[in-house]
Amino acid sequence: MGLVRLVVGTIALAWTVIVALLAISGADPRAFELVVALWAIYGLTVGFLSGVLEPVIDGFFHLVSNVGVVRMGGGYSAIETLVARGHLQAAADAYAERARNKSQRVDATLRRAALLAGSLGQPETAAIELGNLRSGALKPRDDFRVGLALVEVYEDDLEDPGRAMAELRRLIDRYPTAQGARRLRVALANLKSNRFESREKELGGMG
Repeated sequence: MGLVRLVVGTIALAWTVIVALLAISGADPRAFELVVALWAIYGLTVGFLSGVLEPVIDGFFHLVSNVGVVRMGGGYSAIETLVARGHLQAAADAYAERARNKSQRVDATLRRAALLAGSLGQPETAAIELGNLRSGALKPRDDFRVGLALVEVYEDDLEDPGRAMAELRRLIDRYPTAQGARRLRVALANLKSNRFESREKELGGMG
């Protein structure tokens, strides 16, 4: 825009000099009217460029740059920053807000559940929200991810191997050929073994 203003101003100035020379040489004094008209056009042009066109162009490029850097509806860096600064409840609320968007529901809920079960110390709430999410219509891949998250909450945070085993069985029955199904069977066998050993110790202590 600066270049356009420079060109228009140069033209107006050049015509002013030419008309001034013509006036001094005895030409028609009405030539000064042309100078006034030229400077009026210059003023209108500069006003349009500065007041209308430049803000529109700046806003357009700002929008384009934002779309290029941050995908629409995507990215959790701002929420992760809240977590890093210790604003855990605010981060959990932000994840809940994101979860209202259908396209982000699974990812946002999984992230919120991890925060609830971990740093916020609310594993039961995390299990309830994951269960509610699982009860909806999910793609197989998303259902598998939510199931794994539930297993982790049940086993590690709630120390409830019974519910962990039930969820493992559900995943194995529903996705017997899925990648990682073998590891689920191993995990289920380990849980059964650990639970059996725990019961034996309890019975031994009672004897």
